[in-house]
Amino acid sequence: MPHDRWHGIWARRGWRARLLWPVSCLYAALGAVRRWLYRASLLTVHRLPVPVVVVGNVVVGGAGKTPTVIALVEHLRAHGWQPGVVSRGYGREGHAVLAVTDATPASASGDEPALIHQRTGAPVFVAPRRIDAARALLAAHPRVDILLCDDGLQHLALGRDVSVAVFDERGTGNGWPLPAGLLREPWPPGRMHPCPPDLILLQRRAGQPAATLPASTVPAFDAVRRLSEQAHDAQGRQAPLASLRGQPLIAVAGIARPQAFCDMLTQSGLHIARPVPLADHAAPADYGALNLQAGDTVICTEKDAVKLFPVLPPGVSAWTVALELAPQPAFWQAFDALLARHNHRR
Repeated sequence: MPHDRWHGIWARRGWRARLLWPVSCLYAALGAVRRWLYRASLLTVHRLPVPVVVVGNVVVGGAGKTPTVIALVEHLRAHGWQPGVVSRGYGREGHAVLAVTDATPASASGDEPALIHQRTGAPVFVAPRRIDAARALLAAHPRVDILLCDDGLQHLALGRDVSVAVFDERGTGNGWPLPAGLLREPWPPGRMHPCPPDLILLQRRAGQPAATLPASTVPAFDAVRRLSEQAHDAQGRQAPLASLRGQPLIAVAGIARPQAFCDMLTQSGLHIARPVPLADHAAPADYGALNLQAGDTVICTEKDAVKLFPVLPPGVSAWTVALELAPQPAFWQAFDALLARHNHRR
């Protein structure tokens, strides 16, 4: 079923969602047992010698984890930290612990780790078990004094010192667990949750209201996301995004909600002649099969560019535009206050 159809089901408690409710009950029960095992110390939580910041979703699909990780890396560097990033590398080929470099194909690392390394230059390691990636990164980069875990909110085996739950305009959807709803785990987190999030980041497009969440004790902060005013082509050249206005563009988006990217491009005054939605974490082969022709002008997300640019046919002009995230200042103040408790571990 197309991802946007799923989002239509998850938005309300209609008959389709109700049909899936029994499966959701089983999913929720299994999650509750797993959390209890960690709370009872029957499953091991691995602690590291440096602070660990976990960024993740309570809801399924792209709510803005990767832009949040990038913003955190930049913020930490500006405050004297030496951050590294670990990830499972969803959708990648292979299962070995891997250091992501400029030469690593996105098929080997996963698209989001490749993007994080490309944007920040920070050390990025991927592995099926995040603790393995973390230990390998710290061994290879002894100057790293803080780790960020991309998409690790439900990965309770990795101990965390600060955790950030990211939401977008969907909020908690219909409030039900998967597959009848959006939730990976109950929200708000219960009193017995072994490690509830410390902070909530409510992301929204400029000019749009933030989602309203069910009341919880977790502090929530606003963050505006917008497209950069600059676009970059496959050769790394930069041009104003506005310079693409008036051209018929092919918009390629292999993300959880491709329409959101197209809407932002349209709001920026661009003409989308052909939207090309792909599955989130689409395989590199899908980009090679787009049937692009010489003379076409393509625009895509940065996440797509790491897989599309290497397979562009001759004569195709391709551009990517970054998604910029601006959390409100109070978020950074709260984040820094939480992290200040761990300055002695640097």
